[in-house]
Amino acid sequence: MLSDIVVAGQIVELQAVSPVTEEEDGAEKSEAVEKKVYRTKVFDVLSEDQLEIMMPLEKGKVVLLPVDGEFDLCFYAEKGLYQCYARVLDRYKSNNVYIVVLELTSNLRKHQRREFYRFGCALGLSTRLLQEEEITAVEQGRFYLVPGLPLKQGVIVDISGGGLRYIATERYAEGASIYCTYKLIIKGAEKQFHLAGRVLSVKELEDKPGTYEHRVQYINMDVDEREEIIKYIFEEERRQRHKATNR
Repeated sequence: MLSDIVVAGQIVELQAVSPVTEEEDGAEKSEAVEKKVYRTKVFDVLSEDQLEIMMPLEKGKVVLLPVDGEFDLCFYAEKGLYQCYARVLDRYKSNNVYIVVLELTSNLRKHQRREFYRFGCALGLSTRLLQEEEITAVEQGRFYLVPGLPLKQGVIVDISGGGLRYIATERYAEGASIYCTYKLIIKGAEKQFHLAGRVLSVKELEDKPGTYEHRVQYINMDVDEREEIIKYIFEEERRQRHKATNR
């Protein structure tokens, strides 16, 4: 699929998935590059999971992306925007052109820039309505929970860095502010997330009367937690892709 979509000369944007540092003259620079979006061009497609891109430039200087660094790529293809994750395998200089060799670690997919990619899953979730004082705290950029209030159970069916979709027998009204808590395995360790969200839409499942699908957007989410969720999605996709190719 890669060679059907991506060709030499196409514009590609890349952004680090996890904190990495660029290098200069063999030494690491102190400035992290994970927040920056770099734009460069595809140099060549080597196979269905490897390609070469030109090393990006910043203020006229080559940005030396680190080997093993993991990046989110967005290709400006004729058929639209396409996104995937990739890891730096190698880098070299050829005819005064600095080249980066990348290996895809996720499938290439159509990309909607306005949205975070949603990853299908089945994860336990607990929720409840936020209290007035909790909503006020969230609006002020703080996170405060009234202890001891009962929780309702549900199942997350897809998750992203911007929100989640879940099903449950408890129905919330559209526009309701809710507390969501769930666990993710990140780098082999379990982490409990405690997040505030706003219900964007609710619908009853046609094949399961009394069960409701909620679409939730996070409210004033901590940037580090958002990046951890994206990292979880990245790791799970890579694990599933590796499993599929080794069957």
